[in-house]
Amino acid sequence: QLHFVESGGGLVQAGGSLRLSCAASGFTLNSYAIGWFRQAPGKAREGVSCIGSSGVTRDYADSVKGRFTISRDNAKNMVYLQMNSLKPEDTAVYYCAVRRFACALTRPAAYDYWGQGTQVTVSS
Repeated sequence: QLHFVESGGGLVQAGGSLRLSCAASGFTLNSYAIGWFRQAPGKAREGVSCIGSSGVTRDYADSVKGRFTISRDNAKNMVYLQMNSLKPEDTAVYYCAVRRFACALTRPAAYDYWGQGTQVTVSS
């Protein structure tokens, strides 16, 4: 059974950092692209970052470029999102999701499996 667990969320002041983790079980991540998405109250879910199955392709939303870094460790079946210089507008529930092979950062519906999410709150 496929299962994801996101962790690492919390409350941080503006300018601070958090590292989100996504642990997969029940399958191996090697042939999957993994995306991080977020959803703030009253807003649509949006793509934050995605890493391709090989780890070479890394896409970022314009709003997080230069601040967030996505990485993966296939040996550990883990994906990470390092978030620096956090802003209040980064406040949201963050989700990891997977789809076969290639990233599709602007199409959340293209992702097959989702985690339960972790809350990130950035205070001003």
